[in-house]
Amino acid sequence: MSNINRQKLRSSREFIWFLLDFLMLGLLMVNMAFIIWDSIYSFVAIQNTLKEILPALQAAYQPIHENFIFYDLLFVAVFLTEFFVRWGHAAKTREYGRWYFYPFIHWYDLVGCIPIGGFRILRLLRVISIVHRLHRYGIIDITQYRAYQFINFYYEAFMEEISDRIVLKVISGIQSEAGRGSPLVSKIQQQVLYPRRQMISNWLSARVAKAAAESYVPNRGALRNYLEARVDHALQQNIELSRLKLLPVVGGTIARTLEDSVGDIVANIVHQILEDLASSANHAFIDDLVAAVLPNSVSAHKEQQANQALIEMIQEILEAVKTQVKVKRWRENLP
Repeated sequence: MSNINRQKLRSSREFIWFLLDFLMLGLLMVNMAFIIWDSIYSFVAIQNTLKEILPALQAAYQPIHENFIFYDLLFVAVFLTEFFVRWGHAAKTREYGRWYFYPFIHWYDLVGCIPIGGFRILRLLRVISIVHRLHRYGIIDITQYRAYQFINFYYEAFMEEISDRIVLKVISGIQSEAGRGSPLVSKIQQQVLYPRRQMISNWLSARVAKAAAESYVPNRGALRNYLEARVDHALQQNIELSRLKLLPVVGGTIARTLEDSVGDIVANIVHQILEDLASSANHAFIDDLVAAVLPNSVSAHKEQQANQALIEMIQEILEAVKTQVKVKRWRENLP
């Protein structure tokens, strides 16, 4: 552990406990290596191979193998001593509220001390617990280790595969429900959206007013000139108005007056509409629009075809979501 934050370790109020963590971590790793080696050595083929290749090593280790439980109990004695010391400290500082909570929370420490093969594997959880504690307090940074990066990469890939399948299953279920004519859309409309119609109207009214005020009001002069120019161009292309210009004496005057009047009327109408939208006067219009989109239960019942179109749109949206979920992000970072 070359990236130990020694400064934080020395300045911590739990300096002694962190040192104990490092000591226990070392003992646990030695003990796990000892257990793994003895498990391998228990095969007769391995023992015979050692007899031929390294007879001195086989002869020296054979008594240890025969008394493996005794040597393992030496480690267990140390682990239990550390467990009860930490339990006493936790009870004294009321770390877990009640003194008897500690063994339930750290059950794997206690059960892992049972010197039977199936329980010894729980000592690995103790290693993980100590490493996580040191990482959480910033004493070490496990994200810098290649082993962590390797395990974390495949863990994230595994979780992504599982979560993607769950999401696809859920979305497929929603599509199936909607395709069978599920009343989900009507329920959303009647139980969720319709009771909040006034809130939606207020929100839309405020958004429309803000958008109109920010987009139109600062540029009203340019918009008016544009509208007048477009109206003048349209009138100039009008055949009837061109014929009006052929009248003697007053024809040209009448045509110009009509062009100016129509352009001014159109510009004023658009100006007034946008002015209304940019003020609180738009609320009645927005309220009517929302009422048309979110009708009451009677009219909603008559709009089954419109709801079917909405269901088809939701189906297409969900299908697009499923396509995106199927993208394997973890493959982009594949080493």
